[in-house]
This record gives sequence, structure tokens and C-alpha cells, in this order.
Amino acid sequence: MEYIRSILLVIALVASGMQTSGAAQSLQEQNERMFTRLIEVHNLSAAQAAMVRAIFAGSPYIGQGNPAVSRHPASVEECRAKLDSLSLNYENMRYEKICGAKYMAPLYDPEHERAEDAEACIDQFEFPNIPCEYPVVWVRTREAAEICSAMGKRLCDAHEWEGGCAGELTPPDYRFNLAKGVTANEAVRRMRIAHNNANKADKTWSYGPRYQKGICAANSSKSSGCNGGGWKQCGSNTYPVGFFPECRSSLDVYDLNGNAAEHMNLPLTEKQMASNGSSTLGYTEMKGSWFIFDTYRAHEDWCRWRAPYWHGSRVMSEHSHHNYHLGFRCCKGLTGEKDAE
Repeated sequence: MEYIRSILLVIALVASGMQTSGAAQSLQEQNERMFTRLIEVHNLSAAQAAMVRAIFAGSPYIGQGNPAVSRHPASVEECRAKLDSLSLNYENMRYEKICGAKYMAPLYDPEHERAEDAEACIDQFEFPNIPCEYPVVWVRTREAAEICSAMGKRLCDAHEWEGGCAGELTPPDYRFNLAKGVTANEAVRRMRIAHNNANKADKTWSYGPRYQKGICAANSSKSSGCNGGGWKQCGSNTYPVGFFPECRSSLDVYDLNGNAAEHMNLPLTEKQMASNGSSTLGYTEMKGSWFIFDTYRAHEDWCRWRAPYWHGSRVMSEHSHHNYHLGFRCCKGLTGEKDAE
């Protein structure tokens, strides 16, 4: 299988006019290798593959980090060897049947429902949602939403990510009344205070009720010259997704804490909810935490915590935020989500 993958990669690189010399991999070469895996694992059609490629081609940054400065603490091969040593396989035919896609987990309330009752699913790993691949970063929220759409999915609403992390999908609690007649910044402030106050007594992380070091991909380090968020200075020093099997929620969603923070849709009206079928969407929110969090806990990262209006914009803004430790994962509705806006 590895031999076949190597042959496919060479074909892809030659077809795109790239050199396969011993020189350091460029971002484009890195992405071509990832596209090969993406098409193979997720069985993308030619049209889907073309759409994903076009979105990546529109940015000089989207990928698994600047290869010139990124220093991953574990390789893809080391990840595969670790999972082999644990006899661990993330394949789940039950979930695949429910979600109609590979490496997705049903979102539901286990106290009252079965996985088969789920109305939506969430990617088990950060995009490209393939075990032992590095997460895609340097992606704007608009680009993340477009990539999810090309994959036949959508960006998750904040409450869906939170439910996947906490192990229980609860009804939306956005308190839209608090957003009426005020700026987006003020609306987010009011809504987050109400939400966080309602949930702070029951703080939980994807793996349990207390923050623990060493459980998730949070013990990497920043590049020595990284004082801000520059492309040339800051390496995306992430782990391969799934490298920490215990960093999982009870709904079998992985890497929600650590590795890369994640773009999410925060609706300020019901018509901006992705889960209601909105295509215009709401405002940006960044969930989870990133790869140095065991030594630098810059903010809260418990499951249902909602963040301030960091780098705030509409999700579909062409200038929404991107950086070296910010990625995404997708959700997918299962019940014919209705058009909203």
C-alpha cells in the first residue's frame, strides 16, 4: 500500500509540473501529497477534488504550515507506528453508515438518544480528517466553509462543536435576544457572558472534568523567532491528528483540545445557523486550544467555553482571520437542513 501511495504521489507531482528532487518540500508539494491522500481516503469525485484544489490555489498560505520553519514533534510514520503498536484502528463502520462519510462521529445526547438518532455528524479529526495527517492551518473562515462545502459538509455551529467535545449535544442556547440592536462585538460579549455563566459550574474537557497535561497534542513548542503570527517566523509545530488516542470525547471526537484551534460559526440570529441551512452564516469563533497549551494556557479551553470577539468578522468575509495554529473541522446534517438565509 505504501508503494502504491508513493507512485500516486509521484504521478500527482509530475502532473502538476513540480520537481521531485531532494530539495526541501515546498508548500505546493506538501499540498499535493495531502490531496492524494484526501482523494483516496474520502473518495472524492473529480469535481470535489477540483473545488478543493481551487480553494487552496487561491491562497499562498493554506496547508499544513510553512514547511521552511515548521518542526513537527512527531512524523506521520511515527504516528502510524504508534497506532500499530496499540493495535488501534480509527475505522468505525457503524459511524460511517450513520454519517455517510468516513471518520465522522454522530452528534446526539446519549442520555436520551442512540447514535442512530443523530441529526448531524462532526469530523472526528481536524481537516483533512485523516488519522496521522497534520491539520491544515493558515485557512480563513470563509475558506474553511468553502472547503467543507466542497466535501459535501458544512462548517459547524458553536453548540455542535461544544456538544461533540462535552460528549452531549444539547439544544442551541444562543440567547439571540441579547444581540438585538447592538454591534456584533457587543452582541458576542453579552451572549458569551450568559452562555459561560450558565455552563461554568460544569466545566469539562474532551477527555474529562479537569485539565490534564500530556493527554492532548499540547506539549509542542513555538518557533524560536515567533513573537507574533508571521508566516516566515512561526512554524505550525503540530502533531499528526490522532497521535494522542486518549484526547477524545465520549462521542469519539479527537484533538478538540490542543494541536490546532478551530474555526466555528457563531450565529447572532437564528437565520445565521449553519445547522438551519444558512449559507451566509454568522460570525467567527475560535474553539479549543493549540499545540503549546500545556506550557502556555493563554485562555480558557473547556468544552462549552465561548471566546471573546477575537479577530471578529463575518464567517464569509474575504478577510477573516488566519494564522499558524488555527484550523477547522466540518459538520454534516443528516435530516435535510432547511434553508435559513
